[in-house]
Amino acid sequence: MIPASPRPIASARAGSRDARIARAPSPGREPHDAGATSPLPRTSGFPPLSTIETSTLSPAPAISMAEPKDFFALLKPRVMQLVVLTAVCGMALAPGSINPFLAIISIVAIAVGAGASGALNMWYDADIDQNMERTRTRPIPSGRVEPDAALGFGILLSILSVMTLGLVSNWFAAGFLAFTIFFYVVVYSMGLKRSTPQNIVIGGAAGAFPPMIGWAAVTGSVSIESFVLFAIIFLWTPPHFWALALFKMKEYGKVGVPMLPNVAGEASTRRQIFAYSLVLVPVAILPFVMGFAGPVYGAVSIVLGALFLKHAYGVLKMADGDERMIPAKKLFGFSILYLFGLFVTLLAETTVTGLIGAVA
Repeated sequence: MIPASPRPIASARAGSRDARIARAPSPGREPHDAGATSPLPRTSGFPPLSTIETSTLSPAPAISMAEPKDFFALLKPRVMQLVVLTAVCGMALAPGSINPFLAIISIVAIAVGAGASGALNMWYDADIDQNMERTRTRPIPSGRVEPDAALGFGILLSILSVMTLGLVSNWFAAGFLAFTIFFYVVVYSMGLKRSTPQNIVIGGAAGAFPPMIGWAAVTGSVSIESFVLFAIIFLWTPPHFWALALFKMKEYGKVGVPMLPNVAGEASTRRQIFAYSLVLVPVAILPFVMGFAGPVYGAVSIVLGALFLKHAYGVLKMADGDERMIPAKKLFGFSILYLFGLFVTLLAETTVTGLIGAVA
């Protein structure tokens, strides 16, 4: 809720002054009450109130009405869910072991680092968020959180998350997390987002790093397996966000963000969505082919991949000027289910296989 502006001090004092003027004695009347010996002399060195410039009296500062949930919203909780899931997958698949308690703290640190990136992104993008229907209710454009507070909050969480991961895990993983925050905030938010239609392609790397960070938290390094997990998210990002950009094209155009549909047109965007989908689906099957995922994941990745291609083909065949954009909306919604389905299956099968191996 946006706090009401405090009543200026000047107006309050002016009201009091007016009341005293209204009570001033009329000419010819005694200036003091009956029984008083004499009127009180003016001994103060201050000028009469009427001579004070009321414009110099500053209003009281506004009191922040932000609640804890508003600061939590700055962290982009839905994005954090994906970060946690993919980082846990990277950690579970990595060779070696890590103390369970330290593993939990490491995951929390990675999640907080992702949330810090979200807060800093909202701070920088507040000017465009307030003009988009999808984002105008976020904490900063809605007035619930001051921009400076969001900036300080994001910087503080960035430092805490990196330092925590370095202390409980290793400094390679911590450095990787710091680079991810820098890449998302500086390279993507401040650099690419408003300057190139390939913003999502390049900037999507930031969202694809968490499984590699989780892997590094266990091993202190990265490997081809962790890179495959990165590639799945990296290739998934353009079809996912370009589908959104198709049916939010007017909003992006209004705020001057050069999303692909606004720059290259709808037809080119539809073709590129389908092209990326054709590459994504076989790459998503690689964990099974390479042997670090089991047959359950292999089957799920094939079925989900076929459905993803079906939706992408629907977008490809969508008519020019389609106002409803139903195929694009369906692909956008299914793409979220697709990625979560892949990583949930991967994590569940890895966990069950590990438990069976421990019992045997």
